[in-house]
Amino acid sequence: MQPTRAFVVVPSVPAKLAPLTELAFNLRWCWDNATIDLFRRLDSDLWEQTEHNPVAMLGRLSQEVLDAAANDESFLAHLDHVHRRHRRYMESGRRSKPEGADGPCVGYFSAEYGLTDCLRIYAGGLGMLAGDILKSASDLGVGLVGVGILYQEGYVRQYLNPEGWQQELYEENDFHSLPIQLERKPDGSPVLVSLPVAGAELTAQVWRAQVGRTPLYLLDANVSQNSPVQRALSGRLYAADPRVRLQQEALLAIGGMRALGELGVTPTVFHMNEGHSALLVLERIGKLMREVGVDFSTAREAVLASTVFTTHTCVSAAIDEYPAVLVEEVLGDWYGELGLTTERMMALGRYSSCDGEEPFSPALLALGFSAYRNGVSRLHGEVSRRLWQRAWPSVPAELVPITAITNGVHLRSWASHDMVELFDRYLGPAWAERDSDPGVWHGVQRIPAEELWRTHERRRERLVAFARRMLRAQLEARGASAADAALADEVLDPQALTIGFGRRFATYKRGALVLHDPERLEAILGDRQRPVQIIMAGKAHPQDGEGKAVIRTVVQHARSERFRRRVVFLEDYDMVVARYLVQGVDVWLNTPRRPLEASGTSGMKASVNGALNLSVIDGWWAEAYDPDLGWAIGRGEENEDPELQDRLEASTLYDVLEHEIVPLFYDRGPDGLPRRWITRMKNAMETICPRFNTTRLVQDYLREFYLPAAERWAELTRKDLAGAAELVEWKRKVACAWGAVRVRGHEILDEALSGRPTRVVIRVRLGRLRPEDVALTLLFGRLNAAGEIAATEAIPAAWSAHDGPGGHRYEAAIPPGDSGRYGFVVRVMPCHPLLADPYDLGLVAWG
Repeated sequence: MQPTRAFVVVPSVPAKLAPLTELAFNLRWCWDNATIDLFRRLDSDLWEQTEHNPVAMLGRLSQEVLDAAANDESFLAHLDHVHRRHRRYMESGRRSKPEGADGPCVGYFSAEYGLTDCLRIYAGGLGMLAGDILKSASDLGVGLVGVGILYQEGYVRQYLNPEGWQQELYEENDFHSLPIQLERKPDGSPVLVSLPVAGAELTAQVWRAQVGRTPLYLLDANVSQNSPVQRALSGRLYAADPRVRLQQEALLAIGGMRALGELGVTPTVFHMNEGHSALLVLERIGKLMREVGVDFSTAREAVLASTVFTTHTCVSAAIDEYPAVLVEEVLGDWYGELGLTTERMMALGRYSSCDGEEPFSPALLALGFSAYRNGVSRLHGEVSRRLWQRAWPSVPAELVPITAITNGVHLRSWASHDMVELFDRYLGPAWAERDSDPGVWHGVQRIPAEELWRTHERRRERLVAFARRMLRAQLEARGASAADAALADEVLDPQALTIGFGRRFATYKRGALVLHDPERLEAILGDRQRPVQIIMAGKAHPQDGEGKAVIRTVVQHARSERFRRRVVFLEDYDMVVARYLVQGVDVWLNTPRRPLEASGTSGMKASVNGALNLSVIDGWWAEAYDPDLGWAIGRGEENEDPELQDRLEASTLYDVLEHEIVPLFYDRGPDGLPRRWITRMKNAMETICPRFNTTRLVQDYLREFYLPAAERWAELTRKDLAGAAELVEWKRKVACAWGAVRVRGHEILDEALSGRPTRVVIRVRLGRLRPEDVALTLLFGRLNAAGEIAATEAIPAAWSAHDGPGGHRYEAAIPPGDSGRYGFVVRVMPCHPLLADPYDLGLVAWG
C-alpha cells in the first residue's frame, strides 16, 4: 500500500544535547575513541544493537534516558570536551573545497566505500581502501571529495546452512536512520540529477556522508521519478547482470559528474578507483565541448592530463567487458550527444579498433584517457605492466607506463582502543597526526614489554569471547539444541597462540591451504603444552561456486571433532568481525597464489595491533617482509602447476609453524613473558606502521599525481583551452612526420672502466621534426644470463650538433658503475612541455 504522505520522525534531543546530532552525522566518530565512548555512555547495549550507528541510536533512546543525560553534569562535561575537540579538528587545516591556493580539489570516484559498520556500501579490500583514503584526506586537509553509490541493499549478508554452504540474504538500508543527509536546494527540495540510460532518463538524488572534513556524495536511484526497474539500479553492489552493472557504472560516472556540477563542486583532478567509473572521462570531455566550444580531441587533452587511474586487477578474467549491442542499448543516447558513433565508442575501450568482435572494456578506456596510472604495490605494478602490455604494443612490458603506489590503511581506524592508549602514552598524543614519520614509531621501543603484552592479551581474550558469542548465535540460528549451542563456550583458549585469517573467499586466496594436510595440522593444534588455534572468516561472491566450495571445506573441518575446539569459522565477515580479528590475533595468515594478490591490507591492520604476519611473498608483503618482522611462506616462487604449488607451500607453512612460530611464542621467561616474540612485535610495528598507512598513501598521490595533474590542467585550459589546442596541433604534426625518425647509430667514445663515466654519441634522423620535439634516452643496465637488461636506468641524451640533412647528434654519459657486463638501448619519443603522457601517441623509435 502506497502512503498518502511520507514523513521522517526525528529524535527529540534536549537542547543541552544538541551537539550529539552534529557529532552523529559526521563520520569522524568512527575513528575517534572519545566520541565512541560518549555514545556508548548513553547505552552500551543499544550501541551494539544498532551496529555502532549513533543516528539510529539517538532515534531509539527513550526520552527518559535523553532527559537524564541532559541533567547529568558529568555527561555534559564529557559532551562539551568531545564537541570542542571535534570543532577544533573541523576548523584546523583546509576544508575540502572546489579550489584553493594550498592544493587542488580532487574528485575521487569508487564503486564502494568501507567507512563504518552501519554504512554497508562495501564488499572488500577495494572499498576499505577507498574509505581509509577519505579519512586520511580529511586528516591531512587535502581537498578531496568522494563520489559513489548509495546501495539500498548493499553487499550480501552471509549465513551457512547445516552442510556448510554459504547462503545469502540482503537487508535493506534505512537511509533516514544512517549517518548521512540528503542534499537539498535552497528551497528545500532534493538535489536531483538525470542522465540518459537504456533509452530513458534515469534520475538520482544525492546523499552526503561527511567523513571528517571530506564529503562523500552518494547517488540513489530509488526515487519516484524512475520506473521500478530503474529504482532497483542502486539496489545491490556489484550486480551479477551485465546490463545492470553497466547502468550502475553510468550512474556512478555520469551521474556522479553531474551531481558535482549541481552541488557547485568543480574538481580539477579526477581519480578513478578501478574501471567502474571510467565513463567519467567522456562526460568531462562532453562538458568541455559544450561549455568552451572545442572539439573532442582538444577536450581530451585537458581531461587526460588531469586524470588518475588506479587498477586493482591481476588477471584478465577479472576485467569487466561488454558487447557492442549492450553498450549501444545502454549508453547509445548518451555518447551520441558527444558525436560518437557506436564503432568509435567501442574503439575507445578495445585493444584493437579494427576488431569488431572485441568487447568494450571500461578499464581500457580509463587507461587510454589517464596520464597517471598505478598498481597498488610494487609487485602489482609489474603484474599490471604485463597484463596491459597489449595497450602499448610498441613498448616492452617492463616499460609500460603504469607505476605503483603501495596501499596503506588508516591506522587510527584499525588500532584497538587499548593500543591507541599505549600510543598516546609512549609515542605522544599527536602520533596520529604524524603517523607516516618513522621517528614517531621509534617510541614503540619505549613501551614496557609487560604493558605491551598485557594489552595484547586483553585483545585476544576479547576476540575469543566475541568468537564464542558469534558461534553460539550461528548454532542457535541453525536450530541447534540449547546443549549443543552451549558447546560454543568451550571452543578456543584465551591463552593459546591464535592465528587469524579473514578474506574474500576467491579461490586464488586459498582459504583452505592451512587445512591441506589435516593430520599434520591436528598435531600442531592439538599440542596440550603449546596449543594453537585458528579463527577464520570470509565471504564468497554469490556467483562464485568454487569460492563457496572452499568455505564449505573449511567449515566441515571446523565442525569435525578433531578441530571443533581449535578451528572456528565466523559467519558474515564484515568490518566488525575484521576489527576483532586484526586487533586480537597473534599471527595474521595470508596464503594467496602469487602473484594474484594485488596488495592486501588486512596484514597492515594486524600489524598496528602487534600481530605478526605469516604470508606468501605477494602484494604488500613482498615489500615489507623481513625475518625480523614476520615470516614468509616460500621465497616468492611461481609454479605453473597449481597443485604442486599448493602442496609445497602448505608443507612450508607447517614447517614455519612447527619450527619457528610455535616455539618462539611459547618461549617464556620466569615472568611468563615471551620476550623474543615481543621484540619482534615491536620491530614490526616500528617498521610497518609508518610505511603502510594512508597518510603516506595520500601524500604519495598528492606529490606524484594530484599536484602535477592540477598544474597541467591549468596550463592546458588557459584561454579557453588554447594550451590543449596547441598540443593537439603539435601531436598531428609529430604523427605525420614520425615515419622519418630513425636511430642511425651510436659510438662509445671512452673505454668502459669501473668508477668512470662512459660517453656515448648517438646519431638520429628526425626528418621534419626539431630536436625539441623529441626526447632521446639511453635505457641502461646490467645484463642477466639471457643477455637482457635486467633493470633499466633512464639516462637522458642531450642534443649536441647537426649531423647532415635531417640528421642530429646527441651525447650521453653513462654513470660509473662496478665491473661487469652492461648494455643499453636507445629510445626516441615525442616530447612537448604540455605532454602529460609521452606514450599517449603510441610513437617510439628504438635503436
